[in-house]
Order: sequence, then structure tokens, then C-alpha cells
Amino acid sequence: MKNTRKALAMTALLFAASGMAFANGGAQNQAGGEGGLIGVVMPTRSEERWIKDGNAVKEGLENLGYSVNLQYSDDDIPTQSRQIDDLITKGVKVLVIASIDGSALSNQLANAAAAKIPVISYDRLLMQSPNVDYYVSFDNYKVGGQMGDILITGLKLDQATAAKPVNVELFAGSPDDNNSIGFYQGAMDKLKPYFDKGALKVPSGQIDRAVIGTLRWDAAEAQKRMENLLSAYYSGNVVLNGILSPYDPISLACLEACKSVGYGSAPGKPLPVVGGQDCIVASVKSILAGEQYATVLKDTRSLGAATVTLVDTLMQGKTPTGLDTKSYNNGAKIVPSLLLDSVIVTKANVKPAVIDTGYHTTAELGL
Repeated sequence: MKNTRKALAMTALLFAASGMAFANGGAQNQAGGEGGLIGVVMPTRSEERWIKDGNAVKEGLENLGYSVNLQYSDDDIPTQSRQIDDLITKGVKVLVIASIDGSALSNQLANAAAAKIPVISYDRLLMQSPNVDYYVSFDNYKVGGQMGDILITGLKLDQATAAKPVNVELFAGSPDDNNSIGFYQGAMDKLKPYFDKGALKVPSGQIDRAVIGTLRWDAAEAQKRMENLLSAYYSGNVVLNGILSPYDPISLACLEACKSVGYGSAPGKPLPVVGGQDCIVASVKSILAGEQYATVLKDTRSLGAATVTLVDTLMQGKTPTGLDTKSYNNGAKIVPSLLLDSVIVTKANVKPAVIDTGYHTTAELGL
């Protein structure tokens, strides 16, 4: 195998931090690894983060001598199903799948199991199937908690009272993405004390995840909903102070809706405090410009490195140990999981968290 010192150093540090170890024995139909074909399926090319994810996994595996068939499904479930079927037919040794709909691939996962192909669920948990071998992601509940923390800090909720409550509106991720549950619950658990004492209010009354979910994480749909909320519930002296957003493009879309009715320019209507997730270039620029307040950085390089190391472990006939075997039940089994840490990024720490780490360059950010 090719030896890439940088990649090996990253993965060694990553797994030392996560507590993951490897043990011989218990191989899942793999021996050796050099030259093996690995199938990688990502949900879409239309979002910056998934391009980064796909490239990180592909390049990391190729640096170790594997062949990689990387597919993007363009947010179309039948396309993703066909791609996985095709990869199984091609005889891939391991499948890495970031699903569009976590519950829509049961037949494909059963076919992979029949062919003794290990399946790694990448970032989005594959649901309702016993044929998911591993899950590699960030701790979604903690990420949600960070989204709640962004509002607590940005809105100074510790100073808010029932006599002078803070108004927020809530947005959640796609209802068919299991990650949305963790994000929502983590955020709401952090915000619950402020709701309970009346210091935090949702004028629309739209709180349930089923109501505030954004199918396919669609920013355009989120912008339409934000426009409707502003029109229906924010007139006269009622001002929107903050928005819970689970995803940077949704954050930016909500800010555009707010700007269109005078927020950020009219007296007494500053832009609402808005967080986000994924630390995309446009959001970092917005943070630096003083518009989006913060985002949660989930470093795709770490996620890619973790996945590469896990694939390589399986291909060498070893069994990964030290995984979380309690937290993630996909409705059919507890899926052994490797959960990484995420970082809140505000204007104050863009340089150390984003630029100095190389996640985005000064050129990308226009600096």
C-alpha cells in the first residue's frame, strides 16, 4: 500500500482521541486490502459539504492503494438505489453510504449482506435494517446542543425574562434524515429552560419537528416558510430576534427573507441571531460580515479520515473495537458507531478554527 504520512498521522490522532482500537480476528469477508474496490455513495453534488466529503473519502482510500467508485445521487432516491445495486454487482469489498432517505434502501442493504459486503453508514444513519455494520458521524445530539448554545449566547438568553421575552422561530432538518432528530432534540433540550420560564417564545407556535422540518434540507423551501412566518406573525411591534437553523443554506435563506422586509436596515429591526451547520464558505463570509451569527463546523476531513481508517481495518481482516454500542438504534439494531466532535464557529474564532486549520483558505473567503 502507498504510505501517506499526513493521512496516517491524521487518522492515528483521530482514533487516539476517539478511543477506537483495532483487534485481529472477526474479519467480514475481507483479507488484505491493496487494490480492492470500495463503493462510496453520496447524496448530492449540489451542496458544498458533500463534495468535500466524497473527495475526502476517495482521496484517503486511494492514498492507501484502494480503487474507489464514487457516486453522487443528486437527491434522487431511485438513482441512489440503482447506484448501490450497481456497486454490489461490480463486487465492491465495502460500501460507504450517505443516504438521501435513511429508510429507503432496505433491499439494497439486504443484497449487500447477502454478498457479504460490509456497509458503513456515513454521517446519516441508515434506518430500519439489520444490515448496517457501522455508523461514522458526529455526535448529532451534541451538535444540536451547540445549535441551542448559539442562540443562548447570541441572544443573551440568561438575561431574558418573561416580562421581556425573546422571539424566535424554529427550523429543523429533513424529516427523512435521522440526524434531524438528534439536532432538534439536542437544541430543544438546551432551550427548554428558557421556554419554561417564559423568557423565550415562538410567536407562530410552530414547535413540533414534524411541522418545522425542511424536506431535503431545501433552502428555497425554508425561505418561503420564513417569508410566510414574517408576514403572518411579525407586524407592528413584534420583532423576530432569533432563528434556530440546522443548516447553513437554510440560515442564509432565512436571513434573505428577513432582509427583504427590512431587518438589518430598518430602525429597531436588527438581523436576527442565526446559527447553522456545516461551515460552508458563504456562511463564513456572512459571519465575517456580521450577518449570520455562527455555525457548527463538522470537519469533513476528520469524518473522511475516520471512514478511511475503518474501511482499511475491515479490508485487513481486523475488527474495530472501542466503538459506541449504545447510542444509535436504527429501528432494527444498535449500530456500532464512531462519533466525532464538532466546533462552534463565530466571528471571534474564524481564524483559529477555520483558516489556521486549513478547512477554508483566505482565498476562498475573499480575505
